[in-house]
Amino acid sequence: MPGDQSCVELSNWKTIAARIVQGIETVCITVEDFYTAVVEYTPIPELITIIMLVSAVLAIAEAAVPDSVESQPYLLTTAGIIGFAAVKGFISELYFWMLLVGLFGFARFVKKRDYVSSLLPVAAALTAVGEAWVRVLAMTSYMALAIVHHSKKPSKDIDEGEAAVTGEKVPIPLLCAALAIGVRVAAAKWVAHRHSTWKIV
Repeated sequence: MPGDQSCVELSNWKTIAARIVQGIETVCITVEDFYTAVVEYTPIPELITIIMLVSAVLAIAEAAVPDSVESQPYLLTTAGIIGFAAVKGFISELYFWMLLVGLFGFARFVKKRDYVSSLLPVAAALTAVGEAWVRVLAMTSYMALAIVHHSKKPSKDIDEGEAAVTGEKVPIPLLCAALAIGVRVAAAKWVAHRHSTWKIV
């Protein structure tokens, strides 16, 4: 009957609406949990150190081989993910080194890049997540390699390469780290503001 059909359609619409509301609530809760985790557990001093050290490695690479960063954003992102997984204990140290060797082999023998560009993701990952002595060794070795590579280039190629470096993009892992720091600092300032407002009231 028409009346029964209308009731069924109304019931179906109510079910769909309820599921949509539940989906929105789930998304909101997930975003809130993620924001809370970023605010509470972001190690600002360590992230700042990582950004500074990795930025130095990227600068060394660009000085020796212009476009070495821009030409391999996916490998740099993969190196960042591998480093994060190693720090969190998702992968073993042996697997970490095997993956880094795999990144170097892919860049060097598949993409046919020079040694400075091929070792950039490896150097960036070691500088970001390695112990103090590993960071020093990685940066020192990479700088020495970059100096040797740069010294062997003809002056004409150096000038042309430096002129071609424009509009460089920041690798995604560095952007994520900077975003986490920004969220953490903004949340801390907001809490401090609310606390001072409460004291005044």
